[in-house]
Amino acid sequence: MADPKGFMTTPRQEWPRRPVEERVRDWHEVYVPGALLPIVSRQADRCMDCGIPFCHHACPLGNLIPEWNDLVSREDWRAASDRLHATNNFPEFTGRLCPAPCEAGCVLAINQPAVTIKNVECAIADRAWEEGFTTPRPPERLSGRTVAVIGSGPTGLAAAQQLTQAGHTVAVYERDDRLGGLMRYGIPEFKMEKHHLERRLEQMRAEGTKFRPSTAVGRDIGAAELRSRYDAVVVATGATAWRELPVPGRELAGVHQAMEYLPQANRVCEGDLEVSPLSAAGKHVVIVGGGDTGADCLGTAVREGAASVTQLDIYAQPGAERDEDAEPWPTYPKVYRLSAAHEEARDLRTAPAADADARLFAASTLRFGGDAEGHVRRLHLVEVDAGRRPVPGSERTLPADLVLLALGFSGPDRSDGLVDQLGLELDPRGTLARDAGFATNVPGVFAAGDAARGQSLIVWAIAEGRAVAAAVDRYLTGRSHLPAPISPYDRPMTV
Repeated sequence: MADPKGFMTTPRQEWPRRPVEERVRDWHEVYVPGALLPIVSRQADRCMDCGIPFCHHACPLGNLIPEWNDLVSREDWRAASDRLHATNNFPEFTGRLCPAPCEAGCVLAINQPAVTIKNVECAIADRAWEEGFTTPRPPERLSGRTVAVIGSGPTGLAAAQQLTQAGHTVAVYERDDRLGGLMRYGIPEFKMEKHHLERRLEQMRAEGTKFRPSTAVGRDIGAAELRSRYDAVVVATGATAWRELPVPGRELAGVHQAMEYLPQANRVCEGDLEVSPLSAAGKHVVIVGGGDTGADCLGTAVREGAASVTQLDIYAQPGAERDEDAEPWPTYPKVYRLSAAHEEARDLRTAPAADADARLFAASTLRFGGDAEGHVRRLHLVEVDAGRRPVPGSERTLPADLVLLALGFSGPDRSDGLVDQLGLELDPRGTLARDAGFATNVPGVFAAGDAARGQSLIVWAIAEGRAVAAAVDRYLTGRSHLPAPISPYDRPMTV
């Protein structure tokens, strides 16, 4: 603890964002380049040596947060990088994409603004790359065992890196043409520029991990055949089966799933397309769903030049402060948060009729209306109460040329045939069933990440990847020294 009074003398200061008018004209990350390092050491000083660091418990990775906060406050960046990478394979991903449950669990957050843990983490990761601290770590010897990892999202990549560094020969199969899963085509460039992902992939290649993109297991290669080639298989395909909205007019042209829309915009940034075939340019856009995916659609539509963008959230607008009775510290509270996309929508007034920024709260979609050509033109909605019951007389209509459904995901996509060809059992939620050791009902096949846990946060995905790697290592060798931060049955802290 470099400054025992830091949490009393230093106010919270976050990584500043670029001006709205500037950043909506490009796809670069929203933060001011280089503006984090000058402030982060003093922010790390605010870590209060609290004795029982609940930030550890709030983060499934078990990140050693007070340790690397102290090292950053002393500007010992190499040691801070070592402590950070001891528990997290990809801190530059989590430092940009995670909603930071660790900050909700910060002891300082009981009655003050929390330590900027997420910003400190990102600063360490970026400084480690700049200074050359992050280098490939190939194994000293090979085990002679082989593992196939299906899926190259954060779970699959974390599992692959852990198993490769343990000496196993690992091949990662990805059905898309590029690696990264939803980090590649689901996360917009303005939230995480893809050079961060490419850098990690190059590190993993140098360590010995093999990658097989454009290979859908179950379609391009039989799942049973793949199983016969390897000593173990990890299924980390994610929860990509999107939820539907069964209301009248769903069949109209112009009503799309968010994950039909976002990948096209990402492909424009990759240089595959000049213009997205689903571009929001000049259109009235309505996003159904109040979560992070909806916010990603919002920021994307703003950058594409939409005529208007409105986001519908079925929940009531949360308050600015934690409800201590319903969501006491250190649980992650549902409070009003202003993401970069919502800040942009507010300042640019993309939805003048919205309650706040671009959002309409306590709003439920009744039906879609279209024109004579069968294209969506209107969205009919109704206000709902706390029990999601319609409020009489509250119906209204929004113009809608493009509707994006951002309602979350229910489980793994079964269209490739992977699940059925392997004969994997599902649990009542529709996710892959597994035992306490991450093993499925098929010998040698393990399941991890959102495909088995259900839709979750990137920190849980990486923690699952690390834990399943330890389970596979134990299966192959009889024991394992790899860390296993969580079990399949662990869940976030709730009331």
